Amino acid sequence: MPSRVGLSKSKTNSNSKKTVGPLVRGEPITGRESTQELLRKAFKAFVGREIETAYEIIRRMIIEDHTIVLTISGAMTPADLGSTCIIPLIKAGFVDIITTTGANIYHDMQRLIEGEFYAVDPNAGDLQLRKAGLTRIYDLVFPEDDLYRTDELVQELIVKSAFQRSMTTPEFHDLLGKYLAELERVRYKRDPKKSMSLTVQAHLHRVPILCGAPQDGSIFLNVAYLRRKLGEKFQFSLDIADDINEFGAYHWLAKNRWSKKLSIIILGGGVPKNYSLQPEPYLSQICMIETEGYDCDVQFCDAHVQNGGLSSCTAGEAHTWGKVSADYTVNSQYVFTEVTATFPFVVHALLQEGLKKSSRRMLDYREEAIKLLVKEMKKR
Repeated sequence: MPSRVGLSKSKTNSNSKKTVGPLVRGEPITGRESTQELLRKAFKAFVGREIETAYEIIRRMIIEDHTIVLTISGAMTPADLGSTCIIPLIKAGFVDIITTTGANIYHDMQRLIEGEFYAVDPNAGDLQLRKAGLTRIYDLVFPEDDLYRTDELVQELIVKSAFQRSMTTPEFHDLLGKYLAELERVRYKRDPKKSMSLTVQAHLHRVPILCGAPQDGSIFLNVAYLRRKLGEKFQFSLDIADDINEFGAYHWLAKNRWSKKLSIIILGGGVPKNYSLQPEPYLSQICMIETEGYDCDVQFCDAHVQNGGLSSCTAGEAHTWGKVSADYTVNSQYVFTEVTATFPFVVHALLQEGLKKSSRRMLDYREEAIKLLVKEMKKR
């Protein structure tokens, strides 16, 4: 029978070293570390290691100048993640395309018109909150009147002549950002360049915002109302087929220009995640254009993979659909977490390091991207 000493030595032989990673040994926190140093010295195992690995992959996306898609699900703008994390990433040139929900755009508008969000005990009592005219999103509340003011703004803008045509969601959100920037300048006497509105900053930095289910949000409740109220005078509509094709065109352009690398950061899951992955099978399975999927894939989400839902779908599973590259074993990380608890650490580390990446300004290449994809489709 071998001794315990013998067993200990056998664990360090050459065969076992091939199956393990680096030695797990942290360093004492001093309080003087940069965020990057903190992630590397103390986030050594479990979800902590997932966060550190996610940071390293995103860092590599930036250093290697990938075109980066960012998906934003859930109630991120009510939580003000737009101003704290997303806008700084946009200004740094780290975000080239955004996919989100109509709700996040709507609540972004609500914040722009000085809507008030307050912290609340989620167990405070919803009957009392309703009687007080307060609407709750877990531990946030806001006055119901803010919804009516936001609805009025939506209707005020989308009846303008510039909106009276068919368009894609990137065109719609860009046009919305243009008018919201003017609203900030004229009505609120604020410099749009300093805006805390995600929609405004995306417009200014030419970042397309796509929405995979626009009808599932309050903006389109107002669209439905105006269609019935104004009839043929109201000509605004979204072309969903063109929307899919435009997203595919951005993917194809990214794979043929700049570094020819395309990667994705997923905050939450849901429709924004799925819609951002769909351009790959659209290109490869429908248009018969050979693609390899996203080069790198990082997700922050708390969904369990066992339920078979898209929100929790792993990079390996996505690879079987042709959505993520074959290098997913080293270029992907699912961080099992709630976004607001961990993503700010990653953003802080990236910005603190002063990394540089060329800003794509993808909206300025919209027509070129579509023409490039049409040309490739004709070859098929």
